[in-house]
Amino acid sequence: MRAAYRVLAGLVAIGVVLQAMFIAWGFFAVDKDISGGAVIDKNSSTPAGLSLHGTFGLMIIPIIALLLLIVSFFAKVDGGIKWALYVLGLVVLQIVLAFAAFGAPVVGVLHGANALALLAVAGLAGRRAGRTPAATESSTTTA
Repeated sequence: MRAAYRVLAGLVAIGVVLQAMFIAWGFFAVDKDISGGAVIDKNSSTPAGLSLHGTFGLMIIPIIALLLLIVSFFAKVDGGIKWALYVLGLVVLQIVLAFAAFGAPVVGVLHGANALALLAVAGLAGRRAGRTPAATESSTTTA
């Protein structure tokens, strides 16, 4: 179960990296189209990168974060439940910030910053699962 915890936390972190790649791809496609004279309006098709960003952000990453929380109850990772809750909380905040940014685009800055926090927290959660309980205890007592 520790391995499953580590893999799921890693998948959340990889998902954040993919999200950055998808949104960049989507907006560079929009820029290319606009530069070529296209007009973007509500009738325009959504670039693949933007669609993937939405799908991963609303479905894939939240499911993985929920699975991480479920696994955390059985994985016997020191502080694993707490870290899984941090990951899930940041995922929920990420979704809230995304929807808020549609009404106030400046909130997108917080959406981007929260993504970096999610990447870091998911990475730290995964690293905790890689430590043995003895290594975790000795690292906390010497710190």
